[in-house]
Formats: sequence, structure tokens, C-alpha cells
Amino acid sequence: MNGRPISGASVGGRHGLLALIMGVLLLAVTACGGGGTGSGSGAGAGKGKGADAAQSKQSEAVVGITPEDGAKSVDTSGALKVTAAKGKLTEVEVKDAKGKKVDGEISGDGATWTPSTHLAAATKYTVHAVAKDSEGRTAAEDAGFTTLTPKNTFIGTFTPEDGSKVGVGMPFSIRFSRGITNPDDVEKAIRIKTEPAVDVEGHWFGNDRLDFRPEKYWKPGTKVTVDLGLDGVEGRPGVYGEQDKKVEFTIGRNQVSVVDAKKLTMKVMRDGKVFKTIPVTTGKPGMETWNGQMVISEMLTVTRMNGETVGYGGEYDIKDVPHAVRLTTSGTFLHGNYWAGGAFGNYNASHGCIGLRDVRGGWDKKVPAAWFFNHSMVGDVVIVKNSEDRIVDPDNGLNGWNMSWEKWKK
Repeated sequence: MNGRPISGASVGGRHGLLALIMGVLLLAVTACGGGGTGSGSGAGAGKGKGADAAQSKQSEAVVGITPEDGAKSVDTSGALKVTAAKGKLTEVEVKDAKGKKVDGEISGDGATWTPSTHLAAATKYTVHAVAKDSEGRTAAEDAGFTTLTPKNTFIGTFTPEDGSKVGVGMPFSIRFSRGITNPDDVEKAIRIKTEPAVDVEGHWFGNDRLDFRPEKYWKPGTKVTVDLGLDGVEGRPGVYGEQDKKVEFTIGRNQVSVVDAKKLTMKVMRDGKVFKTIPVTTGKPGMETWNGQMVISEMLTVTRMNGETVGYGGEYDIKDVPHAVRLTTSGTFLHGNYWAGGAFGNYNASHGCIGLRDVRGGWDKKVPAAWFFNHSMVGDVVIVKNSEDRIVDPDNGLNGWNMSWEKWKK
């Protein structure tokens, strides 16, 4: 061969060479395409594999939320529940419009979540829940609903007041405006925390009063926080609480005064030591003072005492009794007395109260009644012993200390 084909290739010049190169490139592109033009199976096969991969990444877990999204007038108890099928719940968050979260618990098997308390009434809630399947793939669900607006409600009137400092015998006592027939639900909705921590238990007196106290008197300086989560709790069929309030109070110094009805003395004790001894007069024969532990529930600089109000009609009506501290709801007071002459420390002359020497108008700050009044606070304890009468009823005033701890917890 003399090489003419090569020489001949140059006959087309630059355009011929360009055509040759383009032909080679087209062949290469066709080869990379995976074979042929036809139905586009090359490109289609690629997309099919991607879809299968995405499908394999989708979780099999299914999250269920009850009530359904957008539900109205939902019951505040028993209606909310979150479930997981073909997987386990890993996260559940329920909160109201203000961002306040609802406490709850995921079951051990991860299949359900239920709230640990009731919901508030007339409140919009949102639910966000996440579950994982056996491959660790997650599924999430969101919903929102609104609880019912009750037609009938109840409230609780409580003592002590928020921000107060009280004596070591002060229980937290709450009286309800309606009789309660679901006491467990109501009691569960009242949460008490103390610093330092101490076990605090509630006791019902009838169906409209609930008191809380520790086993023994409070430790001085204890800080008590009460969360009244009554909003939405069904206290009786169709009647719901409407309070959501925090109450805080502090325990002051330890003062317990012991009245001996036979010796006619009162020993004022501070931290278990005698602080002052005061001569007294208590209930005369037939009108004896109650025995037992009594808590100061009210302090009045001056008050009127009329026998008509306590079943002693016509016995007395004194319009200006000074330095009076209430010990029972039925009318037992420890108070100043300016009319008993020499009875103090010598004989019992009252109609059941504990009398301390005083002056009319209560102007003298040095007399025993004024001294005791000025060194006392609501929640201090007064113990009466050696009287001929029985022990005061635990619900007559704030006097639950006259119950054993075992009976209190029942």
C-alpha cells in the first residue's frame, strides 16, 4: 500500500475531519445510553430503582391520636390518648395555646401514651407524636382539639393566703363551693411540694373540705408550694373546677403554748423551751374548755362576743373583747379579759374560752393578753390539757392534729 487512503481522507478538508469526529462521539454517547432507543427503558429503569429505595425508607409505624384533629367539646378526662401500631412511641408532646405542657407517660411497650392528669376546660390543645418501627424509621402525626366549656363549676376557698408566713401547726385547708363526689380526682389535682421535702397527706372532712398536713408539725422555715390544678377536674357529674392557681406560704418559728386547766397556767414554748409562763382562766364547771391541740386560725384586735352565737343565750354580750385569737369554728377563743377580776391563775370562770388578763380597750401592751397576741401568728398551736371536757373534734377549726397519722391518711 502506498498510503493513498490517508491521502484521500484529506480530500474533504477540514469539514470531512469534523464529520468523522462527530460520528465517533455519537457512537460513544449511544453506547453509554445502555442500549437502544425503543421505550426509554434505560432512563425508566433508573427512576424505578429510586422509587423503590424511597419506599423502603418509609416507616411502617402508624401513629393514632384520639380525639381526632379539629374535635370540639372534648371531655377533660379520659378522652385523650395516643397510640402506635407496628412501632413504638418515642415522643409525645401535648400543650395548650400558651405553651404549657401536659404531663403524661408512654407505656412500657411503647404502644400508648396517656396524660397523667385531667385537661383544662375550654382550652385548645395541640398534639405532636413520633413513633419508630423495628428498623428505626420514624413516623409523626399532629392534631389539635378543644375541650368542653362547662355549664356548672366549683371553686375552693383556701387558707393560708398566698405569700403568708404561718405557725408550725398550719394545715393547707380548702373548702369547696359544691359537694365533691369524685374526691380522688380532686385530691389528685392538688399538688403540694415542700422545701425541705416532707410527706404531706390529705384528709377529707365531709364532701366539701380537704385539709393537708405532714405527720408532725412543720419544720420552721419550710417553704410550701401548692398547685391548685382544679381547672377542668370533674368534682361531681357535670360540675367542673375552674381554678388553676399556685399558692406559696412559709413556716415561721416554732411556737406551741400549753394550757393546763387545773394549774391555770399557760406555758408559751419556743423550739420546745419555755419562753414565758402566763396565768389563765379556762371554762368553769359545766362549760369546760375543750382538751386537745388547737391551731390559731384568726386574730382580732377587738371583737364582739355574744352568747347567742354559741348556744349560751343571755349569758353574755361583750362588744369589745380585746386581743382575741380563734381556736375553733364553734367559738373557742383565747382572748383578753378585763372583767374576770382575780380569776387568772386562781379559778376557772369562762364559758369555755381561755382568758388572759387585759384592760378595757386593750391599750396596755404590757398585760399578758397583749403580750401573747403580739408574739403569736396564725398557725401557732395551743394545747389544752387536764380539762374535764373531751378532746376537740378534728374538723372544729384547723385541728386535724387530734387525729393519728394512720387515721388521717385513710
